[in-house]
Amino acid sequence: MKLVVQVKLLLDAATASALRETLTLCNQAANCASRAAFTTGIIGKQALQRLTYTAVKQLGVSAQPALHCIRKTAGAYATLKANLAAGNYGPAGSKRRERVEAEPIRFRKDAAQPFDDRCLSWQLDARTVSIWTVHGRARNIPFDCSAEQAKMLTDHRRGESDLVYRGGHWYLYATCEVPEAEPITPSAGFVGVDLGIVNIATTSGGARYAGKQLNQVRHCNRRIRQRLQRKGTKSSKRLLRKVSGREKRFAADTNHRVSKMIVTEAQRTSRGIALEDLGGIRERVRLRKPQRVTLHSWSFAQLGTYIAYKARRAGIPVTYVDPRYTSQQCSGCGHVSKKNRPNQASFVCTSCGFAEHADVNAARNIAARAVAGWAVSHAADDAAESTPARRG
Repeated sequence: MKLVVQVKLLLDAATASALRETLTLCNQAANCASRAAFTTGIIGKQALQRLTYTAVKQLGVSAQPALHCIRKTAGAYATLKANLAAGNYGPAGSKRRERVEAEPIRFRKDAAQPFDDRCLSWQLDARTVSIWTVHGRARNIPFDCSAEQAKMLTDHRRGESDLVYRGGHWYLYATCEVPEAEPITPSAGFVGVDLGIVNIATTSGGARYAGKQLNQVRHCNRRIRQRLQRKGTKSSKRLLRKVSGREKRFAADTNHRVSKMIVTEAQRTSRGIALEDLGGIRERVRLRKPQRVTLHSWSFAQLGTYIAYKARRAGIPVTYVDPRYTSQQCSGCGHVSKKNRPNQASFVCTSCGFAEHADVNAARNIAARAVAGWAVSHAADDAAESTPARRG
C-alpha cells in the first residue's frame, strides 16, 4: 500500500528564493501545456508530451522536469474528466459545470511539483536532499523528520516526491510502498463503529470519542470566518487562509488519534472493523439549517479513510454495511421503531425494554450486520471453491 511521508525543509534565504522561482516556472510550463490540451482536446500523457514538449522546454525548463510538468497537466485533466463523469460539478447544462468546461485548468504559481530521483536525491543518513532548481542543483538541503519517518523513507521510499510550499514553509511529500500485513480472519467478530456529530465515533464495545471539542473549534472558526468575510480587506483574507489551515490540521490530528485507537482495539481483540456505508449522506439527510452546517463541515469521510488504511497496515479486515435503521433498531431483539429513540443520546426499545446509549446500540447493530454479511460472502466463496470445474 502507498503511504506519504511529509518532511520539512530547513532552507536559507537563497535556496528558498531558488525553489520559489522553480515552482513558478514549472507551473508556467504546466499552464502552457494546459492551454494546448484545452485547445486541441489532447489530454493523454504521451500524446500531450509529443504536442507540448518543445514549447515547455523553450520556457527554460530542463528535460526531466518538463516531462513532469506535462504529466501533471495530463493527470489534472484526467481527474477533471472523472469528476465531470461522476457529476461532481453538477448535471450537464448547469452553470457550474459550464464554467468549469469553458476554460483550461490553471495552476497556481506555487502549486506542488513532482520530482523523480533524477531531479531530487535523498541522503537519508545525513538528513539532506538535493533538488533541481532553475539556478542549478541545490545540494545538501537539510530536512526535519521523526525517527519513524526516517526509517519509513529508508525502507520503503519509492517513486516521486512532491515539492510543496504551504503556510510559508517548504515540504517534501515522499511516496512509500509499504507491504500490507497478512489479513487475519475475524473469528471474534467485528468492532462496529458508529460515526456521528455529537460523538465522532462510538464502538460496539462501548468506547465513545466525543466530538465536543472539535465542534467547539469549528463553531468558533465559523464565527471568525463570518466576521473576516464581512470585512473583506487583504489582511482579513490572509487571516482567513490561516484559520482554515489551522482547523483542517486540528480535525486531521483528531481523526488520526481516534482511528488509531479504534484499530488498536480491533487488533487487540482479533476482530475486524465494520463501518457504515455513508456514501451520499449529504444528499440523503434532511436537517435543519444549524445541523446542516455542522454536517457539511464534518470530516467523517476522512475518519473512515484513516481507519481503513490503518486497518490494512495491521492486516485487519474492514467491511461496510447498510446504515439504514441502525439508530432505530434494537440490538437486543431487532425491533425497529422511531419511538425507540426518545432523545438524541438514549435508546429504549418499546418492544423488549432494552436500554442503552443510542450510539452504542447503533454500533452493535453495525457489528451484527458485518458478521452476517461476512458469513454469507464467505459461505458463497467456499461453495464456489468446492464446486468442481465442468469439463467442456
